[in-house]
Amino acid sequence: MSRGASSAVFVDFSRECASIIKDNLVHTKFLEKSEIINNEVKFAIQKLFDSGKKFDIIFMDPPYNKNFVEETLNYLSNSDIMLDDGIIVAEHDIEDIMIEQIGNLKIFRSQKYGDTVLSFYNKI
Repeated sequence: MSRGASSAVFVDFSRECASIIKDNLVHTKFLEKSEIINNEVKFAIQKLFDSGKKFDIIFMDPPYNKNFVEETLNYLSNSDIMLDDGIIVAEHDIEDIMIEQIGNLKIFRSQKYGDTVLSFYNKI
C-alpha cells in the first residue's frame, strides 16, 4: 500500500503473525485500508470468493518446502478471485519445482534472488 495500492487483504494462519501484521498496519496507518484474515488459505480464498472480491495482484509467501505454493495455486485457479488481467506472484525456494501450468494459470516469468525465486502467473 505504500506503493499506491488502494487496499489489501492479508491472509495468515498464525495468530501471532496476524497480530504482527495488524501492528504493522496500525504503525503505518494502513489498517483502515486493510483486511486481515486469520485462517487457512483455502478457507480465506473461499471467503473472498463468496464475498465477490477480485484482485489484480496476489502475492504468496508461504512457508518453504511444504508444497503450499502448488496447493494454493490450485485453490486460486478454482476460485476466480483474480481479475482476468491480474497476476499472482509466488515466492518460493530455488529447489522447489514449479508447475508451468495449473488450471487456468500459467507461469510467464521467474526471477531468482539468491535462494529465493519469484514465479509470476497469469490467466490463460
